[in-house]
Amino acid sequence: MKRNRFFAIALLMLTVVTASAQTLNSAYFTQDYKYRHNMNPAFGNDQNYVALPTLGNLYIQTQSNFGYDAVIMKNPDAGINGQKSMATFLHPSIDAETALSGFNSGDNRLQVAVNVPIVSVGFSGFGGYNTIELNSRTCLGVLLPYGLLEFAKNTGNRHYDIGDITARAQSYVELAFGHSRRVTDHLRVGAKVKVLFGTARADVTMENVTADLSNAEKWVISGQATADMSMKGFTFKEETKDYKSRPGSYSYVNDVDVDKGGIGGVGAAVDLGAVYRLNDDWQFSASLLDLGFICWSNDVKAVNRNGQFEFEGFHDTEISKSSPNSFKNQGNSYADQLADFANLSNVGDQGSRTTGIGVSLNAGAEYSLPAYRKLSFGLLSSTRFQEDFTWTEARLSANWTPLSWLDGGVNAAVGTFGFSGGWVLNIHPSGFNIFVGMDHICTEQSKEGIPMSLNTSFNLGLNVAW
Repeated sequence: MKRNRFFAIALLMLTVVTASAQTLNSAYFTQDYKYRHNMNPAFGNDQNYVALPTLGNLYIQTQSNFGYDAVIMKNPDAGINGQKSMATFLHPSIDAETALSGFNSGDNRLQVAVNVPIVSVGFSGFGGYNTIELNSRTCLGVLLPYGLLEFAKNTGNRHYDIGDITARAQSYVELAFGHSRRVTDHLRVGAKVKVLFGTARADVTMENVTADLSNAEKWVISGQATADMSMKGFTFKEETKDYKSRPGSYSYVNDVDVDKGGIGGVGAAVDLGAVYRLNDDWQFSASLLDLGFICWSNDVKAVNRNGQFEFEGFHDTEISKSSPNSFKNQGNSYADQLADFANLSNVGDQGSRTTGIGVSLNAGAEYSLPAYRKLSFGLLSSTRFQEDFTWTEARLSANWTPLSWLDGGVNAAVGTFGFSGGWVLNIHPSGFNIFVGMDHICTEQSKEGIPMSLNTSFNLGLNVAW
C-alpha cells in the first residue's frame, strides 16, 4: 500500500504537467517559412503575410525520454479472470527488470507545448521587416526520477535515494513587436520585444525523497512536498478531519477553486538575433529567445506538515481494544503520521513572486552548393535553459527550393530526447501560404492510436501572403 500511495502522488502531479520553445526547428533553414522570426528575429521574409486566426501557426509538441511502451506492456496474465491484454508496468506478473527496462536510468521527463496564434502580421517597412503577434502559449512538464519508478515496482529491504519529483505548468499570452534590418552587406540583425500576460503558473515539487527500508527496526520515508499556484482567483479547498490517536484535527487539500480567472501576472521578454553571410556559400546565425520574466500577483502555497514518516512495526500488540498497544491504536498512530506526511496543507497566499519563462539559444550554419544553389545543408544547435527541464539538440538538415514558391526539407536530430527525424513543406505563391511540418516523426502507433514514441510534434499554418 505504501509504495502505491507514493507512486500515486507522482501520477497525480501529471495533472499539472515546461517544455520547449514552441518552434518548428525543421524549418529554420526554409527560406520563406513565415515564422522563422520566432527562431531568430533577424530573419525576414520575401512576402508580407497575415495569419488566419488560430490556424496561422498552430503548433503542438510532446517530448519525452521514455515511450508509451515503457508504461503500457503486454499482460502475461491476459485472459485469466477477465484480465485485459495490456497492463501497466506495475502489474505483478511483469518482472522488475522487464518493467523498468524502458525508462531512463536518470530522470524521466515528459514535456508538452502548445502555441495558438491569435494575431500574426509580417510586413516590410521602416527600413526592414516587421512583425506584430498575439500568441497564446502553454507549457507543461513532469519529471520522475528513476528511483521513484524502481521503488514503486521493486520495493525491497534497502535504501532508496529517490531524488526530486517535479511538475510544472505555465500559460500566458504574449504581445510581440519585432523588427529586423540589414546593417551591412553581410550582416542582418533583429530584435523582438514582448509584453507578457500571465494566465496561470503551477510548480509542484517533492524534494529530497528517500525511502530507507534497510533497517529491520524502523522504516523511514522522507521528503518535503510543496505546491505553488499563481492564478487570479485561485484557492485551495480543504477538508478537516480529527486525528485518530491524539487530540486535535488537521486540514488537507482535497480540491481547488478558481473564482473568476483573468490576468494573474504581467511581464516582459526580448528576442535577439543576428545573421552573417560570409560569402555565397556560407551563412551563420545565432539567436537568444525568451529572455524575460513574469511577475505574478499571488502565490498560493500548500505543503506537507511533516517531512518524514516512520514505521517501527507493531510491537507488544495486545488484544484488548482499550490498551495503548492494541493493533487499532498503533494503526491509528501511524495513520495520523502518514496524514501529516502525505497530505498537503494550505498555508495561504504568500504574496507576489517572479518566475522566468525559459531561455532558448540557437546557433546555425548553412552551406549552399555552388553547383546547385537550390540545395543547401544546415546544422542547427538548440538549447532550452529551464532548470530541471533544460534540453539540447543538434539537427542536420537538407533544404531544397525547387521553385520560387515552393521549398522544404528533411532532417535528423539527436539530443536530450534521443534520435528523431523531421520534415517541412512550405507552399507560398502570391496570395496564400500553406505549410506543414514535424520535428519528430511518429512511425509506430499502438492499437489505440497512441504514438509509441512520446516525441512528436505537428505544425500547421494557413496565411494570406503577398
